[in-house]
Amino acid sequence: MRAPAMLRWAAAALAALLAASPAAAFYLPGVAPNDFHKKDPLLVKVNKLTSTKTQLPYSYYSLPFCKPNTIVDSAENLGEVLRGDRIENSPYVFEMGEPKMCQIICKAKIDDKQAKELKEKIEDEYRVNMILDNLPLVVPLARQDRGATVYQAGYHVGVKGQYAGNNDKKSFIHNHLAFLVKYHKDETTDLSRIVGFEVKPFSINHQFEGPWNDKNTRLITCDPHASKLLVNSDTPQEVEAGKEIIFTYDVGFEESDIKWASRWDTYLLMIDDQIHWFSIVNSLMIVLFLSGMVAMIMLRTLYRDISRYNQLETEEETQEETGWKLVHGDVFRPPANSDLLCVCVGTGVQFFGMLLVTMIFAVLGFLSPSNRGGLMTAMLLTWVLMGLFAGYASSRLYKMLKGSEWKSITLRTAFLFPGIAFGIFFVLNALIWGEKSSGAVPFTTMFALVLLWFGISVPLVFVGSYLGFKQPAIEAPVKTNKIPRQVPEQAWYMNPAFTILIGGILPFGAVFIELFFILTSIWLHQFYYIFGFLFLVFIILIVTCAEITIVLCYFQLCSEDYLWWWRSFLTSGSSAIYLFLYAGFYFFTKLQITKVVSGMLYFGYMLLASFAFCVLTGTIGFYACFCFTRLIYSSVKID
Repeated sequence: MRAPAMLRWAAAALAALLAASPAAAFYLPGVAPNDFHKKDPLLVKVNKLTSTKTQLPYSYYSLPFCKPNTIVDSAENLGEVLRGDRIENSPYVFEMGEPKMCQIICKAKIDDKQAKELKEKIEDEYRVNMILDNLPLVVPLARQDRGATVYQAGYHVGVKGQYAGNNDKKSFIHNHLAFLVKYHKDETTDLSRIVGFEVKPFSINHQFEGPWNDKNTRLITCDPHASKLLVNSDTPQEVEAGKEIIFTYDVGFEESDIKWASRWDTYLLMIDDQIHWFSIVNSLMIVLFLSGMVAMIMLRTLYRDISRYNQLETEEETQEETGWKLVHGDVFRPPANSDLLCVCVGTGVQFFGMLLVTMIFAVLGFLSPSNRGGLMTAMLLTWVLMGLFAGYASSRLYKMLKGSEWKSITLRTAFLFPGIAFGIFFVLNALIWGEKSSGAVPFTTMFALVLLWFGISVPLVFVGSYLGFKQPAIEAPVKTNKIPRQVPEQAWYMNPAFTILIGGILPFGAVFIELFFILTSIWLHQFYYIFGFLFLVFIILIVTCAEITIVLCYFQLCSEDYLWWWRSFLTSGSSAIYLFLYAGFYFFTKLQITKVVSGMLYFGYMLLASFAFCVLTGTIGFYACFCFTRLIYSSVKID
């Protein structure tokens, strides 16, 4: 990378951090640029077949497409394998700056089984994904309402249609591809860099003269010698058993002003950026409202309460008082199922660290879409490394709650959530295997995941727990009475179930608009790159969870209910309920999934995501309430 480019990238990354602007504002590093001379070979690679209707990817060569003499798999990172990517070489041969017309790849005769598979893939609207110089193949589509061009990742295997005067639906395969390679030329060196890879697919029932002579056959329907380009599909190629299909392609080259460092900007063009700003403003309104309530409690009510309590001189006066001071002898009493609370809090710390580190790298541009699988790989590795902090947090809390079996709490921290996640993942993976999808994780990758878990994550949790348990126990600011105080009968609006469900609404409200774009990225196979917005929303989520928990915790303590430990965790953690309900709403309104396996895949992964969100937000709320109670009770004189 050249020094000026490095400086540009650093300055733009800093601007992105400060302004949280879209990816178009900063350089996405990706891989190192490749320079091409005229007539240099360009390697076109094929990737998985994808469908938003089934969510089950398949290998490109699972369909009867033309194959090269030897199929070679490209090296893939862990994230790519988990995403179902299967990158292989292809028979398409390009030469830099050399246009080609009507190039024959092969002629294939379709049998009954292949015809059935093609028809199923066309029915399910599968798309073919290709890669050239690390750029994905896209289909340009004109957007009528905005007068702009948007890009669809990959082209459809085929289309459903009917002949004129016939109502029977037929399946037609896209067997002719008109590629367009855009390049930026350096005038001083005469070297070119690829900045765009587009295609227009056609279905054409090719005809030829004379005997078939492989790639030297002269086609009537598409003749390079007569400069007869294919511009429409008047005579489409129907998918029918026993029929022969001739696969052809054109390739053109177009010089572009777009520089290599900005080549992803076109793909990531965000037309609806206003909705993200609306999301941020909406979330900030929630934060300001809660901040006002917290400020009122901390600066007015609490200050008045503490001053009054500290001025009380006699025990009789104390007995006449009501409020949060009266439960000082019970407020730090260990809760029921304290072991499980410690495990959940430790796991939440692990999630928090993973998201924070991953998001910082993403905002800086290291995990851009040009780095396929990079985001998932980074999240897995940071999750494993954050096991150190999970063990430390759980053992520190466990020791404060008078626990002594630190090894037991360590094992549960290391195995509870990962065990549940691995169990759900294993069942879903078995279902994908049953569908013979390339999305099924191979045994070797499964072994690598288990190795990461047992070989790195578990030992780090043990190290963290050991270090945490060696520390002096966190001292409560007030002593705990030997006999628990009876909790008075509560008003209906202070019922635990009611306050917990109410408490989850605002944290969910702070993120639900951004959640729509995240779900669209995952399940509709679109690029998600606006990590600047996401980082702002994440900060707002933290503040919202903390503030709503503090407010409701204060009201609870004022009602002389000192059982705040679990309720503080569940108050903000209940936002996961609304997340899962929204996922169900999104499934029925935005997706067209009809297969049972695909539906199970969706709800299985969304259940796992909701569980993780519950642990994350619950931990934020718990620590906020924990700090709040320690602060207020350390400010009061206790006789």
